[in-house]
Amino acid sequence: MSQAQFEVAVDIVKNPRAGRPTMKPSQDQQLFFYKHFKQVTVGDVNTSRPGFTDFRGKAMWDAWSGVKGMSKEDARKAYVDQLKQLLESIGDTESIAEVDAAQ
Repeated sequence: MSQAQFEVAVDIVKNPRAGRPTMKPSQDQQLFFYKHFKQVTVGDVNTSRPGFTDFRGKAMWDAWSGVKGMSKEDARKAYVDQLKQLLESIGDTESIAEVDAAQ
């Protein structure tokens, strides 16, 4: 999976395309994208686990920590593959083609 494909995939997740089917990732899917994005861009988790009352922060930290040791290439592939699966489920072939065209 190329870095360019990953960057296009990230852009699609962050900025859904106007005029295309609406993508509404579940909370689990959002955490999936988050943890793999962090693994690609930062590497292994490098911060302390958030405090007792920070439920959202703990969920995000736990998700990222769960991919500790995963290579950046594997994390890129997982991110792009998950996005393409989500796009396929909503019939957004244009966005899939956009990711595939990135080299």
